[in-house]
Amino acid sequence: MADAPAYAPFFGCMGAASAIIFSSFGAAYGTAKSGVGISAMAIMKPDLIMKSIIPVVMAGILAIYGLVVAALLIGKIDPAPGYTLFHSFCHFAAGLAVGLCGLASGFAIGIVGDAGVRATAQQPRLFVGMILILIFAEVLGLYGFIVAIILHLKV
Repeated sequence: MADAPAYAPFFGCMGAASAIIFSSFGAAYGTAKSGVGISAMAIMKPDLIMKSIIPVVMAGILAIYGLVVAALLIGKIDPAPGYTLFHSFCHFAAGLAVGLCGLASGFAIGIVGDAGVRATAQQPRLFVGMILILIFAEVLGLYGFIVAIILHLKV
């Protein structure tokens, strides 16, 4: 078949790999950057450690988005005769959507989390503002997850 070449599953596999790799990079960066801020803040105010762990949890959710999409994509990848280029390109796009949005979201969560927990230690009234900014950063990853699910359901 011309629309189901032997290399078609490669793009589906790359989509699944991209989903988990890039979203995990974003989660790791967000966790590491926020963790540095928490460590620096904990020197002055150790009682705020548990309150400041929110950016780390939010960054970890990004990897879950990538894991879910990768698992869904892997379940739909078939050998070449039944797996068309359209299917493979949709799966590749789905993996890139959730992965790259997770990467961008992880960068934002890490930077906001680092600065936010340090600022909250000095001025507790900044906590609500930090949480709102973290929500807006997290939703970028959620948008990629939603687009990936829609692309997955397209085929």
